[in-house]
Amino acid sequence: MVKVKIEFSGGLELLFGNQKEHEVDVPAQEGKQELTAGHLIAWTRDNMLRERPELFVKGNSVRPGILVLINECDWELSGATDSTISDGDVVVFISTLHGG
Repeated sequence: MVKVKIEFSGGLELLFGNQKEHEVDVPAQEGKQELTAGHLIAWTRDNMLRERPELFVKGNSVRPGILVLINECDWELSGATDSTISDGDVVVFISTLHGG
C-alpha cells in the first residue's frame, strides 16, 4: 500500500463528496512494487468518485483542462500517467474549466 494525500480543487471536489483533501492507502499495481499516476487515477475513479466520471477522466488519464501536481510539480515534467507515486506524496488535481 502507498499512503497518498489527494487534493481536489477548482470544482473537482464536488465530484468527490465535496471534500477537498483525502488521505488514502492505494494498493500498488499487481506484480509491481510502485504506484503510477495512471493507476492512481483509475483507483480514484473506481473507489472515490461519487458522480459524473466523464468530468474527471478521459481514457486512462484525466480530462483535458485538469492540472495534476505531484509534490507541487507539474506531472508532465515527470512522465504524466507514468509518473511514480511514492509513500507520503501529495497529488493535487485542479480543474481549470469553470462556468461563467
